[in-house]
Amino acid sequence: MKTYSLLIFDWDGTLMDSAAHITLCMRNAIALTAAEPRSDAQIRNIIGLGLDEAVYHLYPQASPSLIRQIVDEYRQEFLVRTTHGSELFAGAREALHGLAAQGYQLAVATGKSRRGLDKVLAETGLDALFPITRCADETRSKPHPQMLDEILTDCDTAVRDALMIGDSIYDLQMAQAIGMDSLAVTYGVHGLERLLQHQPRGYVDNVAAIPAWLTQQQVTE
Repeated sequence: MKTYSLLIFDWDGTLMDSAAHITLCMRNAIALTAAEPRSDAQIRNIIGLGLDEAVYHLYPQASPSLIRQIVDEYRQEFLVRTTHGSELFAGAREALHGLAAQGYQLAVATGKSRRGLDKVLAETGLDALFPITRCADETRSKPHPQMLDEILTDCDTAVRDALMIGDSIYDLQMAQAIGMDSLAVTYGVHGLERLLQHQPRGYVDNVAAIPAWLTQQQVTE
């Protein structure tokens, strides 16, 4: 018997290797607004938050107008100007199809915008695997648990039957806030030491290892 019936995935840094692309787009957006530069490490640290929240974390003293300018330029960079995109992590597609074939419900909880998520779901051909998704521009941003609560409602699933899978502390904090188990992935934007501070049920070092980890939970329950 499965320990979980619903698997909720973060997108950037968990299923898609997009940190470099996001960092480049944010650097370009910052330069276009003539705001004070931020390092790649600072930008990577905010990946996973909703866009408005991410820019505010980078510029907590900035005026609302500057925040809005950077947000708008980033959207143009990510959705329009930058022609090269990002790839799924090796093994992600196969893992997801395998999990769906085993009868798991799959969902996405992401800091991306609805337009951004729909774009990458269509480009990767994975949209049919994720009938339920939530984005930061249609609910509250991580680490607030509202998007998880909405996904549980839409899937008619109890919190004990769901697992949040993500690469950032924001994913794990969101799960903690609602009392949901989480699985940390160590190949994304936040290191294992930081992730373990938020008490995930376990961790994996590559996306292809997720199915085996889930099987092991069934064996040990």
